[in-house]
Amino acid sequence: MQPIEVKTFLESRLAGAQVEVQGQGCDFQLILISDELAAMSPVKRQQLVYAQLNDWIVDGRIHAITMKFFSRAAWAERS
Repeated sequence: MQPIEVKTFLESRLAGAQVEVQGQGCDFQLILISDELAAMSPVKRQQLVYAQLNDWIVDGRIHAITMKFFSRAAWAERS
């Protein structure tokens, strides 16, 4: 599985989110930039992302995921 596949998939399902993906094979690191996601509790936002990727996790295309969440303002400060 390629990072661009994960990026395109998540951006199509998480309205207004910018997704950056690193990794290869079945291990990925996600950076999700979204004011809506950043405002959620850590558990709720992870549940939302995992729900989108669940089919790929179940069939083994994705094995490990790490996630970092940023508001748009916080992300702009990092750049």
